[in-house]
Amino acid sequence: MRLYDAHNHLQDERFGGTQAELLTASGRAGVTRMVVNGSCEADWPAVRALARAHREVLPSFGYHPWYVGERTEGWLETLRRALAEGPAAVGEIGLDRWKPGLAYAGQEEVFLAQLRLAAEENLPVSIHCLQAWGRLWELLREGPRPARGFLLHSYGGSPEMVAPLAKLGAYFSFPGYFAHERKVRQRETFRVVPPERLLIETDAPDQLLPDALNAHPLTDAQSGKPLNHPANLGAVYRCVAGLLGEPVASLAERVEENFLRLFGGR
Repeated sequence: MRLYDAHNHLQDERFGGTQAELLTASGRAGVTRMVVNGSCEADWPAVRALARAHREVLPSFGYHPWYVGERTEGWLETLRRALAEGPAAVGEIGLDRWKPGLAYAGQEEVFLAQLRLAAEENLPVSIHCLQAWGRLWELLREGPRPARGFLLHSYGGSPEMVAPLAKLGAYFSFPGYFAHERKVRQRETFRVVPPERLLIETDAPDQLLPDALNAHPLTDAQSGKPLNHPANLGAVYRCVAGLLGEPVASLAERVEENFLRLFGGR
């Protein structure tokens, strides 16, 4: 089976420079392609370097709402140049009213500028949203949006919003974190996601699976805290297959079609 990770952060410094080893292990676990998302100008070069060195990496460049306060005056032009260097996506971008102490001012301006750029170039977008679903819906409905669609990564909105968001072009990705027993609501929401709009992600090094499903334990050498290994993607596929009551093989075929439709191939 060919497995596709719709969203991770392989460039993260917590991996301690072991990215090549992580990719080797992921390849052995069936991971064929992964979207590696930048979060700010500072990590975009690392994302690009991974894509140049490893064919399975699709780079994605964007300003995450947590870091919009760090942007430089020329950030948008820097983003435009990064996207022009080769196949790429836009992300991680979005809105966040959940993180304590995070200013909301500026988030919509930065989000819309990036969304507009993605629409102009018809590039896929990976969107983060926490406690801002109503406003995100308004902004997406008003446009602009890339014609090929956009990803709502780790979708945590209501089941009632799935259909209207899908009509706007949304895809929805399921992370292993939703396999935790307490995440019943999120799992039930994914039962109503249209089959042709379902994607799967690790969000590595974050969003750890339950210990019982973590086939690739990994620890941050600096802090001693556990990290999510990108090779855990297969465990997330198995979780989703169980949730939907279908064989992993048929799920994998459909997710591959969905991934290639949104992100393209090379």
